[in-house]
Amino acid sequence: MKKIFLVLLAVVLITGCAPQAAPTAAGELVKIRLPVGYIPNIQFAPLYVAMEKGYYRDAGLDVTLDYSVETDGVALVGADNLQFSVASGEQVVLARAQGLPVTYVLCWYQQYPVGVASSPKEGIKTPADLKGKKIGIPGLYGASYIGFQALLDAGGLTESDVTLDSIGYNQVEALKAGQEQAAVIYVTNEPVQLDASGFPVDVLRVADYLQLVGNGLITNETTLKDHPDLVRKMTAATLKGMQDALDNPDEAYQISTKYVEGLDKSDPVVQKKILALSMELWKAPKLGYSDEKAWENMQQLLLKMGQIKQPQDLSKVYSNEYLP
Repeated sequence: MKKIFLVLLAVVLITGCAPQAAPTAAGELVKIRLPVGYIPNIQFAPLYVAMEKGYYRDAGLDVTLDYSVETDGVALVGADNLQFSVASGEQVVLARAQGLPVTYVLCWYQQYPVGVASSPKEGIKTPADLKGKKIGIPGLYGASYIGFQALLDAGGLTESDVTLDSIGYNQVEALKAGQEQAAVIYVTNEPVQLDASGFPVDVLRVADYLQLVGNGLITNETTLKDHPDLVRKMTAATLKGMQDALDNPDEAYQISTKYVEGLDKSDPVVQKKILALSMELWKAPKLGYSDEKAWENMQQLLLKMGQIKQPQDLSKVYSNEYLP
């Protein structure tokens, strides 16, 4: 992962002078391109609600979503080529360790969404039960890898205690075919699909063992310094969409069908369950607020993994000051 970020840093240095969106004249909408790191999906319902109901537009923003998984939003925000992106907590700490001035300003997923799924016959009830198992994982990178390391640590295990198999995002097929004894998954997605297909699974959730920082909204220090009101408008409109989705899940689902191609032809029971499980991970006493302990846990995990060499200044890594 370090090598990946070194390459990204080189890209940032090369492209650092590229133009970016900036606040425009009075009355004009500020164009915001927002990378979300995944294909159109029901999990982005708060963004769809905010767009459909005009919450962004009312805040003076014209938001378009960038679904390209090749777009590295963290690097582009760090270079000030983009002002915002959706990113997971570990990405922000890793980026700061590489000198990218990114800051996390809105916590979307209060619970880390990664887990390990397995057939009940495997007897994996606790992290310690992972020992000796062959486990499929998308790859040795990203939130899936970080979350899996947290589960290993909770079970007193290391990678040498298991057999990891990089399988891409084919966890459902791999488990049903018996190719893997377990698989690293997103708790709101693959378990629902597996259960709907008649393949029930046991799930170990990272959030049940360690509080970490999930996906949220990031920006950069230049935007915070020069355009703090823009950040406040972006977080406020996003949170309004999130609260609206929580209050009216059926409406949020219907709105999402306009933005997610094929959603209206998918099994609504499955998709609504994915949305309902996602919503449980968003909830908090203060919607959107980052928890200091979660950031401390994330940093300590990355230090233990050797992903970063020195602790980062968490006061620069995240901020709650730009929330409503």
